[in-house]
Amino acid sequence: MTANQATSPSSDAAIRVEGLTKRFGTLTAVDHITLTVSPGEAFALVGPDAAGKTTTMRMLVGIMDPDAGRAEVLGFDTVRESEALKEHIGYMPQRFGLYNDLTVAENMAFYADIYRVPREERDQRMPELLGFSNLTPFQDRLARNLSGGMRQKLGLACALIHRPRLLFLDEPTFGVDPISRREFWEILYGLLGAGLTIFLSTAYMDEAERAHRVGLMHHGRLLVVDTPKAIKTSFQGELLEARASNLWTAREVLATNPLVRLSLAMGDRLMITVDDAAAAVAPLTEALTQAGLTGVSMERANPDLEDLFVQIVRREEE
Repeated sequence: MTANQATSPSSDAAIRVEGLTKRFGTLTAVDHITLTVSPGEAFALVGPDAAGKTTTMRMLVGIMDPDAGRAEVLGFDTVRESEALKEHIGYMPQRFGLYNDLTVAENMAFYADIYRVPREERDQRMPELLGFSNLTPFQDRLARNLSGGMRQKLGLACALIHRPRLLFLDEPTFGVDPISRREFWEILYGLLGAGLTIFLSTAYMDEAERAHRVGLMHHGRLLVVDTPKAIKTSFQGELLEARASNLWTAREVLATNPLVRLSLAMGDRLMITVDDAAAAVAPLTEALTQAGLTGVSMERANPDLEDLFVQIVRREEE
């Protein structure tokens, strides 16, 4: 019986986590998180560096044991049945183990050997994945000569060679150019359409909005889990987008203004949280102009996940 033919326990959830905790000395990297992911769902775990995303994923794929709590993936206990679980999942860590001296096709064949994919199935599967990832023209190119985006697509193809039911991706587009990120997500949408469950971590809030549901993680704690739309509608207050000749001065001016709940510099603009946007535009614009700033503009904006994340973290800290 091959890896992809093996029988797995039945489960009404693809992932079920209860009180999962991991400590490293005095540091609690993952702090009693509870979570359920449905079959066929794309779930994004979002947070900054050191939030606990990678540690969580390593426990879910069975390469790290928790200090408390438990997790089931596809019905397998991640501690007691970790070896059996690995036959049914694909895992793409941040630094996927590609071999630079092997070609694209040779790397895929190597992973097919690891997962004991039969020759007949391999001969069918490899052309499918090469075409799916747009790597067919590059199958004879050495991995060391691939761009960052192409390396990520090759890593994904290798992780899929044994037809896993659930795919784990740890910040799969980190450091990848915007065009390659878009192409990578087009591939993921194709996988979701084929019934695969995807659990990924990312620091990109715009990327997380592509998932069915999102979990916002900070300092090891899961702060909120919901759909991107539901999370954004829970934003407290209203949002203004402001521009001025000097953003740092503008932020200092607004920091003491009683109308402003929070101001956050984002690129060439300030995102300002207020109670009533319509009532705040005129007095805040006047305050910036009186401070000697030029090019002042201010308009209503819709909050995105990043705005929500900052607001939730501030509330937690307070």
